[in-house]
Amino acid sequence: MTLRIGLIHVSQETNDFNPRLTTLADYRAFGLHQGAEVIEKAGSTGQVAGHLRAVAESGLAVETVPIVRAHAVAGGRIDRESHQFFLDRIREGLSAAGRLDGLALYLHGACAAEGEDDVEGVQAALCREILGPDVPILLGLDHHANVTRRMVGSVTAIVGHRTQPHDQFDTGLIGTRLLLRILSERLSPRMVMRKIPLVTHQEQFLTAHGPMKTWFDRARAMEDDPRVLQAVPFPMQPWLDVDEGGWTAVVVTNGDQALAETLADELAALAWSLRDDFLVREAIGIDEAVLEADAAPEGVIVLSDTGDTVFGGAAGDSNLLLEAMLRLRIRGPALVPMVAPGVVARLFEAGEGATVTLPVGGETATAFFSPIDVTGTVRRLGGGKVPVRGYQDAEIDMGRTAVLEIGPVTLLVSELRGVAGNLPDVYRAFGIEPQDAKMVVLKTASNFQYFASMTKRVIRADTRGPGQSDVFTLPWKRLPRPIYPLERMERWDAPRTSPATRRSA
Repeated sequence: MTLRIGLIHVSQETNDFNPRLTTLADYRAFGLHQGAEVIEKAGSTGQVAGHLRAVAESGLAVETVPIVRAHAVAGGRIDRESHQFFLDRIREGLSAAGRLDGLALYLHGACAAEGEDDVEGVQAALCREILGPDVPILLGLDHHANVTRRMVGSVTAIVGHRTQPHDQFDTGLIGTRLLLRILSERLSPRMVMRKIPLVTHQEQFLTAHGPMKTWFDRARAMEDDPRVLQAVPFPMQPWLDVDEGGWTAVVVTNGDQALAETLADELAALAWSLRDDFLVREAIGIDEAVLEADAAPEGVIVLSDTGDTVFGGAAGDSNLLLEAMLRLRIRGPALVPMVAPGVVARLFEAGEGATVTLPVGGETATAFFSPIDVTGTVRRLGGGKVPVRGYQDAEIDMGRTAVLEIGPVTLLVSELRGVAGNLPDVYRAFGIEPQDAKMVVLKTASNFQYFASMTKRVIRADTRGPGQSDVFTLPWKRLPRPIYPLERMERWDAPRTSPATRRSA
């Protein structure tokens, strides 16, 4: 008999300190697909592509039933319209799908909406309600997810990204492989979560070294036991202000509840023992970072604007590094991206070749940034969909985009967030070769991989903003307390009341 597997992929990471809501227009900027188009537009790098590879390699008779696929770059909470839109698409798609033997549900795990802290928990619960108690649901999450009791109580098993930078294809591959094993081998998953009262900055999130490597390596070692289906660390991204926030350890075993409990305790305890190592800071002051980059014997030097990480949901309107570059009279050349619809409108009104003086920065995140006046020449106007390579989407809508030359600084100003300037192809689309620059500002705290082939050095700048490393001064309102390091707890034991999931697939 052919196995019929439903497929859903909806992803957005929320930054609660970015006041601009994420709308359906943000999803459409990256591609919002339904039905057969989900597979037609799958590409080769995302979870959907990984799912399709797992199906093709399984040797099983499998029919994928695609429902919806949508991705938006990280940003403020999604608006009510978007939240309801995806619930409607899930409800309509699953209801019309007919018999399903399983569901591959790929979400993010750190998405919040107007009036709802746990978007993915609501989506997973809706899938369970429609499919009933016996259809296995495999939930794939970003490893910066905030795993909730509602998520765990609604699905059969959970997988997560195994690396930072993330490998979305790998997650789709691993997740669907596990779902097909559950179905074909009649596995009996037992899942346990442990919530850890911990929130840390992003500077130690890379899994190739440091405490994060220690934590993730232990999870992989646990999976050497054939009884263990998944051991998943979830270091929640640090800008999600929700009432069930914090890090999580999840363990899924085949039929062994006691083992799942024991290993989840161990994984949680390991993270807690490393809590101070996760707090080690690497970022340096803004002026120091700019001067070091300018003094380097050769480029390209990446300056990480940690506080304005667009990939972490910041608005992209910081001008702190730009101000320092101009004040310190760098030699450059330097590339700086900015998301500023108001500035774009002024530059388009002025036209190519015009010399303009205008305020830039601080359009959205006004609690963190104030505009500064600059004078520059409009070198190019354009925009719309930009083709990119090596990303989970083949093209990205940047909206109207302008290139403003301000002395040694080339400012790439876009109307939409897109990916800011975090991919070299965005600059190339406007006639700029990043390899010719001495320094490039990236609006990300850890996704430097797209510039890796040309990068001589990465310097983290300690900038404030919605994605700042200083978790102590962020305006927290909903995060559960006490939580380390906002409160200095010397001892914590994982509560045995953490929920276990459903006892059968």
